[in-house]
Amino acid sequence: MHKFDTKVQHLKYKVLREVARHAWNDTLMENVMDIPKAIVPGKVPTMRCCVYKERAILGERVKLAMGGGNSDNIIQVIDIACDDCPAVGYQVTESCRGCLAHRCEDVCKRGAISFDHKHEAHIDKTKCVECGMCAKVCPYSAIVNRKRPCQNACKIKAISINEDNAAKIDDEKCIQCGACVYQCPFGAISDKSFIINVIDMLKRSRDNSKYKVYALVAPAIGSQMNYVKLGQVITGIKKLGFYTVVEVALGGDMVAQTESRELVEKGFLTSSCCPAFVRYVKTAFPALAPYISHNMSPMATLAKYIKEHEENVKIVFIGPCTAKKAEVQLDSVKPYVDAAITFEELQALFDSRDIDLTTLEEATLDNASYFGRIFARSGGLSDAVAEALKEQQLDEFELKACTCDGIEECKAALMRKSRNALDANFIEGMACISGCIGGAGNLTHGEKNKAAVDQYGHEALEKTIADAVSMLK
Repeated sequence: MHKFDTKVQHLKYKVLREVARHAWNDTLMENVMDIPKAIVPGKVPTMRCCVYKERAILGERVKLAMGGGNSDNIIQVIDIACDDCPAVGYQVTESCRGCLAHRCEDVCKRGAISFDHKHEAHIDKTKCVECGMCAKVCPYSAIVNRKRPCQNACKIKAISINEDNAAKIDDEKCIQCGACVYQCPFGAISDKSFIINVIDMLKRSRDNSKYKVYALVAPAIGSQMNYVKLGQVITGIKKLGFYTVVEVALGGDMVAQTESRELVEKGFLTSSCCPAFVRYVKTAFPALAPYISHNMSPMATLAKYIKEHEENVKIVFIGPCTAKKAEVQLDSVKPYVDAAITFEELQALFDSRDIDLTTLEEATLDNASYFGRIFARSGGLSDAVAEALKEQQLDEFELKACTCDGIEECKAALMRKSRNALDANFIEGMACISGCIGGAGNLTHGEKNKAAVDQYGHEALEKTIADAVSMLK
């Protein structure tokens, strides 16, 4: 049964599953030191030089799974696990032919290029400033820039290499998107988990008699856990102890309605749905922060509505996004959302309770429209805003949407806007490639996820945004 893209995800899941299993049984504190040995028994290493290092790394993973770590950042480096990646920057490869032109030497203003007796080029790292000019002029493309996977993944350059040759995250720059988490081949970067908080919340509810625990599931769920049917996943969530399951896509419908009106009123907006994008605007382009939509995200919007209309309710968000864990800690969101976990963590919860989804009956999940559900993929929000303008007879306003698929495209659009060179009145910013279906907390990633979300959208009984929102009344 294929549940994950990579073995790194599977290892992370095993730690979460064991932590959760002990948390359910109230045996975590007395067994926390034994979890690494339970995962890596015996004396034969499976991944590292020895089982003792493997267990030491697993011990750090257990800390993160329990909500600990070495900083307040959701994304953290496990230093002891980060020691196998070369960090050489620009390097001359074996493709160097020892040519006569020596363009690389001529272009280097620092005198960092020299040649040996075989006429092959070498780079003096004490002089090199990593400008890349030598690589650009080499006719054989023999000079390459070797970056660590985490640095390649982090397009906002929040990751550097410290004096111990380990990755270091600049917490001020980091937008908690988790791209580095998913791309690190050794799992040396991971996200802090609040799975224990959720288990405690469910247990203290006393089968929802003391208070009701709502699960708000992100629309990207339509692309996840595809080894079973969605209705079985919903039944599984209820078997975990949740009172009910509600689609965050309904919050998407609500946001599309109000955000479209705000756009008409103000003339220009950037979206507020992706917390990583919102943080990026505020940290990298503070002058554009006033243009961020004043609507809260679909998660927060729906949670706020539920808490204003229901008493004794606690709300857990379940989705693909590591940045949501930071969003729920914001003062503006904290009163409405009590915790956030990822789909990876949801799978660990199921298996910690030995819930076999394949044996469950299908429950129904139908709170939202097609347009709310396609918020999960890039371009979906813009389509929803266009539909909301039409339904509210505001379509005289010409929507010029700039759909940004990934943080690099977001950066380009924001740069153009800051220079008054952007021919658009709405920026849809998605920090992850493909949108939420590319989030670091997903079990799987790929093109098929977009088709799955679109299919999930078409299955919605409510065909308009207005119809979906009217159900709230």
